[in-house]
Amino acid sequence: MAAPIGKVTELLTDVHDGLEFPSRDCFISKGEYVYYHYGCGNFDDRGWGCGYRTLQSLSSWVKHQQEKMNSKPSHNVPSIPEIQEALVAIGDKPYTFKGSKDWIGSFEVCLCIDYFYDVPCKIIHVNSGAVLPNHIEDLVKHFQEYGAPVMMGGESDSSSKGVIGVCRNPQALLIMDPHYYGPTKSKTYLQKEGWVKWRLLEEFKEHSFYNLCLPQLKYTDYG
Repeated sequence: MAAPIGKVTELLTDVHDGLEFPSRDCFISKGEYVYYHYGCGNFDDRGWGCGYRTLQSLSSWVKHQQEKMNSKPSHNVPSIPEIQEALVAIGDKPYTFKGSKDWIGSFEVCLCIDYFYDVPCKIIHVNSGAVLPNHIEDLVKHFQEYGAPVMMGGESDSSSKGVIGVCRNPQALLIMDPHYYGPTKSKTYLQKEGWVKWRLLEEFKEHSFYNLCLPQLKYTDYG
C-alpha cells in the first residue's frame, strides 16, 4: 500500500530557490508558486495526472498574484475532479471525462486558467524539439514581461512539465517536473534528485512537437 502523501498545506513553494544558474543570461519566473506533483492531496494520479499538477502549479501563481493585486481571496487552486468538471461544463470534454484518467495538455490548461481566474493564456506551438531554440526569445520576453510559470506539453514526449526559467547561453529550460511521488521533501532534495533542474534544449525530443501555455497576467511587486 502506498504511503500517504502530504496535504496541500504542506506543499513547497518556489522549489527552484538555491539552484545554481548555468550563466548570468537566465530569466526566471517572478513571484510565488506552489509545487504540485503526483499524489499530493492524497489523490493518487500516477501515470496520468502530470498535466493537472502543472495546471495546479500555474494556478497557484495566478491566485497569489490576483490576491496581491486585489487584496481579496481569488479562486482556490482547483482539484483534479474540479478541473474535469470545468472542462465538461465549458464543452471541451464529454460527460464521461469526469472521474476518468484521461490526460490533459497545454490547450486544456489554457481553458482552465481562463475559466477559473479570467486570465487568458498564449499558446506557442513548437513543431519539433529541434526548433525549440527558435522560441528562446519568446520565453525570455514572457518571463521579463509577465513572470508566470509556463506549462509545457508534448507528443511523443508526452510528460507534461512546468517551465520556470530559460537560459540563452547555454540554451536551457528550468524544468519543474510534477512526476515526483512521495511525502513532502526539501527543495534541496528535489533539486538533487532532478525533479527541479536545468535541461539543455538538445535533450528535448526532435520527433515530438511541444505546446507551451503562457499565462498572460503580469507580475507586480507589491512589497
